[in-house]
Order: sequence, then structure tokens, then C-alpha cells
Amino acid sequence: MRGPGPGRPGPEWARDSIRRLSAGRGAVARSWRDRPRRLLPVALGLVVVLALVGVVVVIVNGVTAVVASPQCTVTAPPNSPGLRPTWSGSVEQMDNAATIAGVGRKLGAPDRAVTIALATAIQESGLANLSGGDRDSVGLFQQRPSQGWGTEAQLTNTVTSTTKFYEALLTTPGWAAMDVTEAAQRVQRSGFPEAYADHEPEARTLALAFLGEAPGGLTCTDLDLSEPPRETVAGLATSELGNARLSGRQTPEAGWAIASWLVGHATRLALDRVAYDGRTWTAQSGTWTRTGPADATLALHRAGTP
Repeated sequence: MRGPGPGRPGPEWARDSIRRLSAGRGAVARSWRDRPRRLLPVALGLVVVLALVGVVVVIVNGVTAVVASPQCTVTAPPNSPGLRPTWSGSVEQMDNAATIAGVGRKLGAPDRAVTIALATAIQESGLANLSGGDRDSVGLFQQRPSQGWGTEAQLTNTVTSTTKFYEALLTTPGWAAMDVTEAAQRVQRSGFPEAYADHEPEARTLALAFLGEAPGGLTCTDLDLSEPPRETVAGLATSELGNARLSGRQTPEAGWAIASWLVGHATRLALDRVAYDGRTWTAQSGTWTRTGPADATLALHRAGTP
């Protein structure tokens, strides 16, 4: 894609669920448009790994083992026409979706803007922070340094690139009255403008969960929390939400928005438990369950701490 302003053609770039098992993220991004959207086995000597709907099948010297792979799922409220009932993605995808929604809330962006941002990132990068793409395109939104979006370092910083997308969208005259395709196209100027609309149903489902309008709508299962946290909760919350105070009493919408944001970032922050309003998600169960009376209180717990 090209820089902010009219006249910026740019192709779509997406990703598939075995990108990190391939020979390199840049090579996958470049080859994606030229091959069918299907899962391909990756042979590495005597080891064959297949990514199949959240399950990894590993064959070593003829011995087969089935290992659950980490996965996150958003679920729309019942009777929600126009929304994907459920949508599942990788830990990386949901981590980036949490960032996009969180930054939108920090900027005071309307819900519709968050949906547009999510649909755009799904189309442009498959919700991956790509290090390359078409020409010099990089990041979640495949923004180009040569077209005035910023430096490569800025555009591969997910908070900065997301902020730049919102700033461009929110200053587009009449964006709020446009459909997703038109609004995204005014910002992106893609060579495949109709493709943004393809992702509106899942983008709306994601937005509902991350904006606190679908209580307990995000779950993550089989997370690997063995690595230490990559950053502090307070630091990430300040960067993405503009507020480091998360625990304690919260209004229902803010409480569930923060709870979903925490679950979406659970691997990055090494969180094994998030609770709000008497319901608790744990990394062990991967689900939200009733654990106490409704009390509008939010709490979190880091793996390996008392």
C-alpha cells in the first residue's frame, strides 16, 4: 500500500496458520497471493509438522503424537446477524487484535473505526506484524515508509502503526457514513478494495469482544506460559490503553474490554488467570467460568507468582 493521501495503489497481503513453520516470514508474505489458500506440510528431515485447526501432528521416526497448539477464539453474542458466530486465530493474531482494539479505545475511536481497523489488518497482513511485503510495505497495515507513513522501525511497532492508521481514518471526511470497504480504501488505496468487506463479519465479532460488548467472548486455550513475561502489565497497558490501573472495580463495558485485552495478551504478559465480575478465565481451562458473585471487580494473576 502507499502513504496517507489519495492515489496509493497497493495489493493485499495475508498470512496462513503455518507461516512460522515455513522458510521465513518475508518469503511467505511474498508467495501468498500466488498459491491457493490451503495448509501445506513442511518437511524438516525426519520431522513432519502439520497445522490443522489448532492441532499439531508430529511424526518422528514413525511415531505419531498429537499436540494441541495454542489458539484463541472470539464468540459473538446469540442472535447477532452479520457477525461471524465464532472466529479462531493464533496467539499472535489475537495479541495484535488486542493491540488494535486497545489503541482504538485509548484514542477514543468509535466502535465502527475499530471494526474498520481490524478488517483492514486482517486483509493486509492476516493480523501479523510482517517485516516485509509489497515493495517496502511492512507491519500490520502494510504501510510504506517511502510513502510518508513513517520509518520502518515505527511501522513495525504495532502501537505506532495502529495509531497512524486511526489518525488517517479519523481525519478522512465522511468516513463514519462509509461502509468498511470504502473507508478502508480511502486510507489504504489497495489494488483489491473489495477484499476488505470479506473480513467485516469477523472484524465485528472481534471488536465486540475487545470493546467489552460480548462478556467472556474471548477465550484462549493451550497457551505456553513457560517463558517469562516480555513486558510489564502496567507498561503495556499505558502504551495501548493509556491507563495503567486495571485491577479493581470497573464499569461493565470497560471491565470486559480490559478483561478481553488481558486474555488476548496473556502469552506476552504470562497471565494464567483473569477475572471480572465473578467470572474467571484460566489458562489451564481455557474458558470463562462462574467463580463468585457479580462484583464488578477485575483481577489478574501472573504465572509463577504467589
